[in-house]
Amino acid sequence: MLLLIGAIYCLVPVAWVFIAASKAPGELFNSFSFAPGSGLLGNLGDLFTHNGGAYGMWALNSLLYAGVGGLLSTLVSAAAGYALAKFDYPGRKFFFGALLAGLLIPGITLAVPQYLLLSDLQLAGTRWSVLLPSIISPFGIYLCKVFADGAIANEALEAARIDGANEWRIFSNIVLPLMVPGMVTVFLLQFVGIWNNFLLPYIMLADQSTFPLTVGLSSLLTQGSGSPALYSLAITGAAVAIIPLIALVLFLQRFWRLDLISGGVKG
Repeated sequence: MLLLIGAIYCLVPVAWVFIAASKAPGELFNSFSFAPGSGLLGNLGDLFTHNGGAYGMWALNSLLYAGVGGLLSTLVSAAAGYALAKFDYPGRKFFFGALLAGLLIPGITLAVPQYLLLSDLQLAGTRWSVLLPSIISPFGIYLCKVFADGAIANEALEAARIDGANEWRIFSNIVLPLMVPGMVTVFLLQFVGIWNNFLLPYIMLADQSTFPLTVGLSSLLTQGSGSPALYSLAITGAAVAIIPLIALVLFLQRFWRLDLISGGVKG
């Protein structure tokens, strides 16, 4: 029952967004909230042609930030997590303690210091100012460390070293394939987090051509106070922005299912 209530609580707003996206501007405030409308195609056409196709540009920016940032963050997290799990070196416990401390710091508290730092580097206002902070994820490193502890046998690493494999070959040919399920989880979390991130790009970016969807849709809502028709565009844009996340989850779940099957066979 609790799971059902939780599911309803999470899914009802999503359902409302998709239903509201189907309503023409005149229907949005003058019809029952969960009654489908007749303006979906018109809303989609207006959305992708508004302001010279700005929505498509925002979507490409979001894909760049989330895709490239998520991929780089996953690779860095896998390498750092593997090093924390399988290597013994001076300061290892200190680094791990600092990592755990980083998990306790809300991202909102780092936004202004990051802006000041990147401003000194003359990167504020560029796409790099959104990409670079997303590469390091303490939570992603922690997940990869925990996964490497359980998925990578020390005996396999020692056997590879005895056979003459260098550390890079061990990492690329042995460690990465074994860590794929964990890396998929980290990539998905990072992709969704960056895709939905509003505060960092809002602080860093001023040029509309570099906006992601979150900041672009916020600007549409701000303009909508003087032009109510833009509310329909903002809602339709939010509905379209959810679709890639749903598609990504459906595509990546095969890796989790494969890991569960292989674990059951090994058991």
